[in-house]
Amino acid sequence: MLLTACGLLPEVADETKGWSAQKLYTEAKSEAADGNYEKAITYFEKLEARYPYGRFAQQSQIEVAYAYHKAGEPASALAACDRFIKLHPNHPSVDYIYYLKGLVNFNDDLGLLGVLSEKVAQTSETLAPLAKQDMTERDPKAAREAFESFKELATRFPNSKYTPDAIARMKYLVNTLAMHEVHVANYYYRRKAFVAALNRAQNALLEFPQAPATEEALTIMIKSYNELGMTDLRDDTLRIMQKNFPNSRFFAILKQADTPWWKIW
Repeated sequence: MLLTACGLLPEVADETKGWSAQKLYTEAKSEAADGNYEKAITYFEKLEARYPYGRFAQQSQIEVAYAYHKAGEPASALAACDRFIKLHPNHPSVDYIYYLKGLVNFNDDLGLLGVLSEKVAQTSETLAPLAKQDMTERDPKAAREAFESFKELATRFPNSKYTPDAIARMKYLVNTLAMHEVHVANYYYRRKAFVAALNRAQNALLEFPQAPATEEALTIMIKSYNELGMTDLRDDTLRIMQKNFPNSRFFAILKQADTPWWKIW
């Protein structure tokens, strides 16, 4: 009886039945322009399924990746980007796909890494608002993946119109990754895990030697060496910091220490 009843139910009509590839593409673009990304995704996917070999199919693969990104579905957007790169490695728009892939991870990570130096924010006006965000307290995996996508774009397509912005975002990401290491080093220092604090601060210096975060990393190293009683290494690090950052605001923090070791010059 149930099967019979189900068979009597009217089928839901598919409004796109009989639409040409161009009609599907035009309607999908229109829905995306109006912000109806879920419906746009449906149309793009139907277009590719029905007309997999036409010129609109390739463009739909690009558009659906962007639509997933705008719909707040980063995993699906990244999967669509990877699929396009695999299927069309020499497509004229593959530079855009690398850029989009970087953007998806970059935007997924807004809030994932650390306190940003004003110097990095000044590399691009579009990045300046991000300087106010605290991005140190989450896993930096997405930031590293964003950096790799932007790096591949800049390396393979140096003349792409997307490359200048990608490079600006790479500079931003370098310092946020460095600040993540510094944040972790500070975390260990506050918990008196001085060896672990030293290791993370040194890692920031080794991986990101030009990042503004190195100033604070040196400060953590100085304080950790002092707590461990490693006075020679402490004093050597202090000299390095004085030479490279003679007007550092962190000297005031060092002067607040209980012992008078800090002023060796």
